[in-house]
Amino acid sequence: MKPNVYVAECELGKGLFAAKDFKKGEYILTFEGTLISFEQTAKGEYEGNPLQIDYNAYIDLQDPCRSANHSCSPNSGIIKSNVLIAIKDIFKDEEIRFDYSTTMSENNWTMVCRCGSKKCRGIIKDFHLLPKDVQKQYLKLGIVQEFIVREIGQMSKASKQGGLRPSKILAKT
Repeated sequence: MKPNVYVAECELGKGLFAAKDFKKGEYILTFEGTLISFEQTAKGEYEGNPLQIDYNAYIDLQDPCRSANHSCSPNSGIIKSNVLIAIKDIFKDEEIRFDYSTTMSENNWTMVCRCGSKKCRGIIKDFHLLPKDVQKQYLKLGIVQEFIVREIGQMSKASKQGGLRPSKILAKT
């Protein structure tokens, strides 16, 4: 089977690139690796490589997956916890990038962003800290990790019962 992607040098070091054209909604790859805990990521050995798939569950990404870079204007996104799809048409030899924030809800890790997008937010941080309009866009696209969507639903339910103010559900812009 011919690979869908390849790893090559880019302005950020290494990047993940399309070995063929992808249409919007098309499968690109499945993120794979060893399942690890938050505690293991916090020790530093795995910092920057893990993909958060639940509150205390991460995938220690292996190549080519670990070479997927972040963008504040991504051309791909993750569905079903570890499946990368195109969220717009991607052309052969174009770098494939997703927004790391769509997978993060731990209040622990941030990174200076160097994506170069006109919409660059400057810092990569947890989903709930994204501007409200960006959160809504990603939720509508279906590319927010399922555990984060559940968390938002629980917070929304609690706010309707008077437990939380709605401003806690989605960050203010």
